[in-house]
Formats: sequence, C-alpha cells, structure tokens
Amino acid sequence: MFDTREKIALFIDGANLFAASKGLGFDIDYRKLLEAFRKRGYVLRAYYYTAMIEDLEFSSIRPLIDWLDYNGYTVVTKPAKEFTDSHGRRKIKGSMDIELAIDAIEQSQTADHLVIFSGDGDFTTLVEALQRKGRKVSVVSTMSTQPPMISDDLRRQADHFIDLSTLRSELARHPHTAAPLSDEAGVNTRA
Repeated sequence: MFDTREKIALFIDGANLFAASKGLGFDIDYRKLLEAFRKRGYVLRAYYYTAMIEDLEFSSIRPLIDWLDYNGYTVVTKPAKEFTDSHGRRKIKGSMDIELAIDAIEQSQTADHLVIFSGDGDFTTLVEALQRKGRKVSVVSTMSTQPPMISDDLRRQADHFIDLSTLRSELARHPHTAAPLSDEAGVNTRA
C-alpha cells in the first residue's frame, strides 16, 4: 500500500478524525501519527483542518492547534459560523472541505500519495480528481462503528481504505503522553 520512496501528504479533517477515534474509544496522539506515516514514506506536509469559534475568550482547541503548529503540522483554521436553525436552535457550522480540497490539489503537483483522514463523502470527487492526476489516494476512517463513519462511495473510490481501528496500536494516546489531545466538540486537556 505504501512505498517508502513515496512523497506523502497528509490531510486531516480534525472534527471527522476526532469523531471516528471517539467512536472507536481512543484518542489520537498526533506525535505518533506523524511518526507512523514517516515510517511509511517521506512526509512532505501534514495538514490539520479545523474551524474555531472566535467569540470565546479561550478556545478549548487552542492548545492542540498551537502544539500541532510547533510540531510539524500545517494548521488551517477559519472562524466557525453561528446561526439559528428553523426550530430556533443555536447551531455552529465550520466546514473545512474547500480548504482541504484546494491544498490537496496543490500538493498533488509534488506528492505521490495523498492520505485523507475523513469519511466525508463530499471528498469522493476530490479523490477522483487526484487519481486523474496520477496520484495514489488513501482514506483513513472507520467502518467499525455503528453506523460506519465513512461514506461507501468514498471508501470505494479510494485506492486504499485504512480502517482507523487497525491503526489504534500505532496512534492511540496514552495518559502519560505529553502531546495535547483535542475534543473537537469543546474539551481539551494536556497530559
């Protein structure tokens, strides 16, 4: 699946990866994630995408963002949008799909293998476009939750589907690990 001579680019949909790992009952150690993929090939870039609520004095995800930024990740953020739905409920929207797609298309100029950490079916067209450019695309998500966290179309389109559950031993955060862990829903702790 991976060739150690490949130039790899990682694209992490933060909220999606967080939901998948929580569904599997573990937290991601981002230091281990980077190390695991550096063993698989030459990592050109590792992108992490998340929307942030701006009006908070302290964002619970800020320590993770800062840690990632100083430890080999390119962090891409944008303000989340707050709105009220038709039932009067407060909702927050912060999709990073376009930013991820543009970066992936740009990185396809130099990367041999692009790895997308998301199960979002909206990325199916992106995967097709990258493949037309002659690039190999792997998708990391999970089928091991009920319901599965990966779109069937995305899983079928990818050159390789990697179930996050199979990476647990390589990526799981242990309580004594120094890297922060993020709760994309709002809780962030540092061990």
